Amino acid sequence: MTRNKKLIGIVCAIGAAVCYGTNPLGALNLYAEGMNTPSVLFYRFGLAWVIIAIVMLYKAVRGQETLRVSKREFVTLTSLGLLFILSSLTLYLSFHHMPAGIASTILFSYPVMTAAIMTLFFKEKIQWSTLFSILLSVAGVVLLYWGDAEGTLSMTGVMLVLASALTYALYIIVVDKSPLHMSSFKINFYVLFYCALGMAAYALLSHQPLMLPPSPSAWLWVSWLALVPAIMALVMMVYAAKYLGSTPTAILGALEPTTAVIIGVFVFDEPFSLRLLAGIVLILSAVVLVVLGKKHKSTR
Repeated sequence: MTRNKKLIGIVCAIGAAVCYGTNPLGALNLYAEGMNTPSVLFYRFGLAWVIIAIVMLYKAVRGQETLRVSKREFVTLTSLGLLFILSSLTLYLSFHHMPAGIASTILFSYPVMTAAIMTLFFKEKIQWSTLFSILLSVAGVVLLYWGDAEGTLSMTGVMLVLASALTYALYIIVVDKSPLHMSSFKINFYVLFYCALGMAAYALLSHQPLMLPPSPSAWLWVSWLALVPAIMALVMMVYAAKYLGSTPTAILGALEPTTAVIIGVFVFDEPFSLRLLAGIVLILSAVVLVVLGKKHKSTR
């Protein structure tokens, strides 16, 4: 039975990473149909929230969980919502300035940022692996920046995706350090609600009105973003962490940017070169080094 659970965990970890990596598939197809960024994200978060809300309503009727939160939990959930809004918005905006596969790879530097922040601000003991991984990730980003076949990548795009990685790292730290005693479904019920509301506010402030998906195919891609890189990835990640453990799950998470790069190259004809490949390998190596370093620390 233990072996079967481990196999289920491996399958779920791979599935979750691949699902997350399909974000560009939905986003770029919707951009091609004329939808703006706040509209794409509003429908992605809105539909995902509706699905989560149905699950939470079912659990509430059965007496398994309540939607009630304390004032402290409300503040924490609001902070998480704001961080996730910023992370998602900056990532999707970066798709307008650089290849989506490369953006998704740079985004995967967030575990390195998380380790650095925990060392600088939470007094975690710094390890040689953390320092070396930071150097690797920086070198990888530099190679990606200079690796485009038509010259350097857009500095705006690079800064947007680095901002996305930083805010996601902060999101993870807040979840880790805050005393939230609730299921991931309950956390995401509030986070997704804030995200949908935030995208509506951003559309108003940026004078980009929310647009209905203009075609049946657009509705299909909106539903894809809500179901695959949101709900399915979330559910499979829970089982992966439970049956396989966080360390191997994080390592298999390297398939996320790999999936995004493959989609970008073969579906959207995004440029690719040996220098880009080297940059991707350096960033993924940095992440694996951080994860293995934490595993070694935990076993000492």
